[in-house]
Amino acid sequence: MLNKIWLGFFLISFVAALFSWLVQGDSSVFNDIVESIFSMAKLSAEIAIGLIGVLAFWCGILKLAELSGVANGLAKWLAPLFNHLMPEVPRGHPALGYVTMNMASNMLGLDNAATPMGIKAMQSLQNLNPSKTIASNAQILFLVLNTSSVTIFPITIIMYRVQQGAVNPSEVFLPILLATIASTFVGIVSVAYMQKIQLFNKVIMAYLGVAFVVIGGLLYWLSQMSTEEMATVSSALGNGLLFSAIIFILLVAYIKRVDVYESFVEGAKEGFELAVKIIPYMVAMLVAIGVLRASGVLNKLVEGVAWFVSQLGLNTDFVAALPTAIIKPFSGSGARAMMLETMNSQGVDSFAAKVASVMQGSTETTFYVLTVYFGAVGIKRVRHAIGCGLMADLAGIVAAILVSYWFFGG
Repeated sequence: MLNKIWLGFFLISFVAALFSWLVQGDSSVFNDIVESIFSMAKLSAEIAIGLIGVLAFWCGILKLAELSGVANGLAKWLAPLFNHLMPEVPRGHPALGYVTMNMASNMLGLDNAATPMGIKAMQSLQNLNPSKTIASNAQILFLVLNTSSVTIFPITIIMYRVQQGAVNPSEVFLPILLATIASTFVGIVSVAYMQKIQLFNKVIMAYLGVAFVVIGGLLYWLSQMSTEEMATVSSALGNGLLFSAIIFILLVAYIKRVDVYESFVEGAKEGFELAVKIIPYMVAMLVAIGVLRASGVLNKLVEGVAWFVSQLGLNTDFVAALPTAIIKPFSGSGARAMMLETMNSQGVDSFAAKVASVMQGSTETTFYVLTVYFGAVGIKRVRHAIGCGLMADLAGIVAAILVSYWFFGG
């Protein structure tokens, strides 16, 4: 499936470019496409090189978590839940601990920590995979959970709104949470349908109940604060918990008589190798996305949606935010740029800018996560991972539009 999608990006872009040149007289379109190829190839390498230090550090910390038993401890705590969601993963397997740490990082908005932990989780799940080039059920579920993971603290988006001079920067906080919960729910249900997982049992419901109580209590606590207080507390809490986790892992490893320095360095070496390994996969996907964008296909798609919505007689105020939604599954930085462009062109407190902010926080970048995580372990056949991931993306975008109309009008 990934082969056809990747090839399709280029073929569709070529046809669109020919139309722009021969019919619309745009003689610069092929120049733009070729320039995009070189720039995106360069960007791919820059991203991978930029990940080297982060991957090296976190792979070192995770090596200590593994040797000290911290990962196993987390895995045992979550074993009842994942016995139902990932039945092929043995009880107490370290992979479940890495999955947990990755999900916690995503919830706290700690992107730099989430990626190395996610790669480590995918590697650990790969050890259990009987077909090394075909994604297992557990790997697909983990990837979809990652691409649709609930972000409790959308710190970055709030900070961008502060920089742009929004009157109430944190007013998108609750809409983002609702939208990302919708994407996660649809992602889990779609994977459960494909893998015949029974979601409605007392164990899964108990874990979900605890999660909703904790998230609800946190939301109530944060809602009592001003915008500035909430942004400060969210940032401090997220980073404070992260550094506390690092100290905890180091201390437990030392108490368990693990050679902390040597083991950290050994894990860091793995991080360096990973960063190099994912470069070809990133070049392949990011260049294809750049070509699609430079050919004008994405702009035409936005115009088509606007025409369709207007024909139905529906409100089209959200259409100006659609570039963020369309780019989001492919590129996080591209979607962020689209969000900022909407803020600049429409005004940071405009309805379209608020919708774009909620869209930006509603899901993760499916194709980027798929490229990095599956590329790190050499997966070539992704099975239903793309379909389920895009279903979650679509749910998040639709929810972002609906909750934005609910909270902000139109």
